Amino acid sequence: METSKRGVVVRVEEVMAAGPQRYRWTAVQALAKGDRSEIAVESLTELGVNRIIAWQAARSVVRWDARAGIPEKTAKGLAKWQSVARAATKQSRRFTVPQVEYASSAEVASLISQADLALVAHEEAAMPLAATELPPTGEIVVIIGPEGGISPDELQLFVKAGATMVSLGDGVLRTSSAGVVSLAQLQVLAAQREL
Repeated sequence: METSKRGVVVRVEEVMAAGPQRYRWTAVQALAKGDRSEIAVESLTELGVNRIIAWQAARSVVRWDARAGIPEKTAKGLAKWQSVARAATKQSRRFTVPQVEYASSAEVASLISQADLALVAHEEAAMPLAATELPPTGEIVVIIGPEGGISPDELQLFVKAGATMVSLGDGVLRTSSAGVVSLAQLQVLAAQREL
């Protein structure tokens, strides 16, 4: 870098870019109390998620009142999640910051219907996530419920939209770790598919 009276001259010696991705990973993360949401956003970002959807589940303890568009509380919450995602992107040396958005249950159902594969992590699911057959490419959505679990109405809405219920293991995970476990398992399945 050189400086002169007319400005700064920068010489680009190397351009780095992320390679093509077979999958676009989207995590729908229910709002959680305390710092659980931020832990989830940070970990999902470090693991390589492309998009994080903040979801106001019926049983979420934390409430972002979004009935009137995007009110102040929702805007503040999204700004916090975006800040956490940016910091985690820098720390993990990723090329891109994941998109962070807000969605209602109806909007999540719409997202499910457009995805190439949509999975709902649920403790009563019979099929383990590890047994999931991934599509050759496309958007894969995983939905993580709040501390109180996904309500029966939400579960029915999501399954009707095309989501498959999957189990993450024998125990019930915290909302802050369930998304990370899901994404890690999906990435292993994706890597095995390439072998």
